[in-house]
Amino acid sequence: MRLPSIRQLQYLQAVVSLRHFAQAAERCHVTQSTLSTGIQELEGLLGAQLLERSKRKVLPTPLGLAMADKAEQLLSLAAQMVEEAQQDRPLLSGPLRLGVIPTIGPFLLPQVLPSVRERFPQLELYLVEAESAVLLKKLEEGDLDCAIFALPYELGRMESQVFASETFWVALPKGHRLASGGPIAPAQLVDDELLLLEEGHCLRDHALSACHRRDLQQKAAFQGTSLYTLIEMVAGGQGITFLPNMAVNSALMQHKDIELRPLAEAGPHRELALVWRKEYYRKVDLEALTACLSELLENGV
Repeated sequence: MRLPSIRQLQYLQAVVSLRHFAQAAERCHVTQSTLSTGIQELEGLLGAQLLERSKRKVLPTPLGLAMADKAEQLLSLAAQMVEEAQQDRPLLSGPLRLGVIPTIGPFLLPQVLPSVRERFPQLELYLVEAESAVLLKKLEEGDLDCAIFALPYELGRMESQVFASETFWVALPKGHRLASGGPIAPAQLVDDELLLLEEGHCLRDHALSACHRRDLQQKAAFQGTSLYTLIEMVAGGQGITFLPNMAVNSALMQHKDIELRPLAEAGPHRELALVWRKEYYRKVDLEALTACLSELLENGV
């Protein structure tokens, strides 16, 4: 009895996941014709149609969906076989595709990556920076091995391990009425002065949640695409914003026209975690990476 090949299962899982032949072929690193032929051969082997094809779209049949689920399970088992066969390889060696959100990457990575690479010289790290929703989708589709998220965030079926936590500061222009003194209470914040990141950035939600002022998100004076933009506007006297603790001593804060005051709300205001699929076969590596990040940050690298 002939059995489906691993490649055929990969082709089917990719097409069902992406609903697009060209994108699936790109993910599998083959031509579209090779992928299409592979799926046709799989359909011939099974004696059943797995996909509905048209010029505009591709849809899996009910059987195609069921077979794609089984394909994912078999591919995971195959990956585990490779992992078990390579148990003698050094920890954290080989390629690792790591995602990171924009309000963590520019501040965390320059701080920890030199030490990580020194400890694990055989690690081949490939970095992707994107917003949380994009990273989560890439994890689900297998385009990333793991990602660094800020929690709380709805992770679905993903597993996570926290390696650090932090509080928020309020960044104000020099001479602002709140620029001196102790911690700032949320009630002191004026909505038409507030500069926030646009929707999709979890720092925005975490900051508003930390100060118990969800009402401010509809009244903010400006919504920016990056912390760099917001800090430049604060330095120019255009308003105030929130800043994560890890950014306080970064190059972002070289401005002399900004004052920082802590937010007068008990922390931590967000947690940093490494996130991966439940079925991921290199969990030992990811747990080692999490422990390394935690140690480096505790010791100030």
